[in-house]
Amino acid sequence: MKEELADLTGVELAESFAAGTLSPVDVAEDVLARAERLEPHLCATYALEPEAVRAQARASEARWHKGAPLSVIDGIPVTLKELIATKGTPKPVGTAAGDMTPQTHDAPPAQRMREAGAVLLAKTTVPDYGMLSSGLSSFHKLARNPWDLSRNPGGSSAGAGAAAAAGYGPFHVGTDIGGSVRLPAGWCGIFAHKPSNGRIPIDPPYIGRVAGPMTRTVADAALMMTHLSLPDRRDFMDLPYQELPWRQLEGDVAGLRIGLMLEAGCGSPTEPEVAEAVTEAARLFEHGGAIVEPVEPFMTPEMLDGLDRFWRARFHAEMRDLPAEKYGLILEYIRKWVEPAAHYDGMEVYTGFDQIIQMRERGRAYNDYDLLLSPVAPMPAFPAELASPVNDPMRPFEHIGFTVPYNMTEQPASSINCGYTREGLPVGLQIVGRRFEDMAVLRASAWYEKARPAQRPWPCRREVMAD
Repeated sequence: MKEELADLTGVELAESFAAGTLSPVDVAEDVLARAERLEPHLCATYALEPEAVRAQARASEARWHKGAPLSVIDGIPVTLKELIATKGTPKPVGTAAGDMTPQTHDAPPAQRMREAGAVLLAKTTVPDYGMLSSGLSSFHKLARNPWDLSRNPGGSSAGAGAAAAAGYGPFHVGTDIGGSVRLPAGWCGIFAHKPSNGRIPIDPPYIGRVAGPMTRTVADAALMMTHLSLPDRRDFMDLPYQELPWRQLEGDVAGLRIGLMLEAGCGSPTEPEVAEAVTEAARLFEHGGAIVEPVEPFMTPEMLDGLDRFWRARFHAEMRDLPAEKYGLILEYIRKWVEPAAHYDGMEVYTGFDQIIQMRERGRAYNDYDLLLSPVAPMPAFPAELASPVNDPMRPFEHIGFTVPYNMTEQPASSINCGYTREGLPVGLQIVGRRFEDMAVLRASAWYEKARPAQRPWPCRREVMAD
């Protein structure tokens, strides 16, 4: 099969547009054709309007012809997670109980992409309120994993993970409060970067919440960071703006001190095939001259339970005034999860929040390491119809023990594919850096991307996805 325009990277498209060898219009048509072919299988998008896409592409083509592009990424297709507000489009937050009033403004990541001239292909699907690491939603159709349609893409950036793996263009933006860009990236075999908290302005901000690029390559994520990281006053938890050298990814890992963590310390144990793939990735870092040492986890079951308790209380506060008919539209799993919070007292909520503080304190013990390596999730992608890997609303976060602590410590962390199970499912390697050291994470990711074994063809080329 010939290489299709939809499979080109953002870096390749930027170079081709600048050279005049490709048109944003042709690329948009190829991406639309890809989405039209695969959406009946994947259900990854929301608010995909082909004529609006074509109009954006024509406007970009005209700017390139005049020699006046808005940026180097002018004309490159991008998807935005449904939770990221876009002017004129309702934001139902993945639930049948959602508000279908069109949004009045673009959230910061959307505004940065529009200002740069990127072509907004579509919003991508999420589970109810973004509260699941799953493609299951009471509003959107069930999102599925391109590598195996019987498997879940993960979440809550479910559609973004599926769209990136399937080749709905090169650029995708998700959000992450406990693993929501890294988990679908790991289960869909793509790359994602969870930046240091506040590095990418968001609206509304919240403890642990970030936006991050989801792409097929590290270089594409870095290219997106040059725009996504630009300042925005609406984020009152943002970092002071730094003009970092995002695209300077050269470097090696020789001499770096790296910790290897194979168990999360809470939640589900790491499955053997996952541990094997991550261990093999660590060996590559050793061969590259890094000093790799096993480290013990700092998370505890009490920390995960406390976080769970606090999040239930937070969600209950948001849901308690919904009319009964609206509340009944929410996924039953979500309702069963949140309802115990109605009986919490103040001390239960406080001690739950205090466990987040414990995560922040305990995580500092690893600052002597340049990087940490771990699985993204302790298991590969799970059945598509499930709300979570164990599918138990009383144990909803058994799979986030590796990812959620770095939202709370505010450290940058990436997910990059490091192998496949015997069934051919991707396995995600998490690379974590010290707080604020996003460039160290991206450079280590770029080094590993080149050092790792050859990757399997993207799943959109498989016969199961061919018609």
